[in-house]
Amino acid sequence: MPVPRFVLGDVLRWAALVSVVVALPPWGWVGGALFFLVLGGCVIPRALEAPAALDLSYCALLLFGAWAAQLDLYLRVGWLDVVVHAAATGLIAAMAYLALVRLGALSLARDPATPRWRLGRAVVTLALGTSLAVVWEMCEWFGHTQIDDRIQVGYTDTMGDLVAGGVGSAVAAVLLARGLLLAGARR
Repeated sequence: MPVPRFVLGDVLRWAALVSVVVALPPWGWVGGALFFLVLGGCVIPRALEAPAALDLSYCALLLFGAWAAQLDLYLRVGWLDVVVHAAATGLIAAMAYLALVRLGALSLARDPATPRWRLGRAVVTLALGTSLAVVWEMCEWFGHTQIDDRIQVGYTDTMGDLVAGGVGSAVAAVLLARGLLLAGARR
């Protein structure tokens, strides 16, 4: 069995692993669980053989978002939550699209210049991102009500996050439709 070659995103995967250990003493099992989820998320681009730019931006944003939550940066910088939700949802939508390609449910092999294939990629990416944003908000609500009431939720927060997720998904949809977001991905 061949040994996988090192890619730059592996540095961020190691940082995610270290974050799990570092988060446990100050934040207990909730902090450890958060970074364990981030670690799992950071392994996905490696498994999917994502292009380096998508791998790095996706993993870096997951790590940043989790650390921002643990360090209460979202409370100190009011606009940061919306920006992270937009960027994260767009990147997660692109990664979900790539996962469906790798599973054989979708294809990258079509000509990206053909309008109907570009539209299809955009619609699927937008739908994936928007759906995943809704699931995320349901998980935030569950976390707040059942696990830790320090998880910030509320109508305004939820709606703002959903709008930001929709915008991020739309940007990812346009980039993917133009063949930019997954440039270099094997077909």
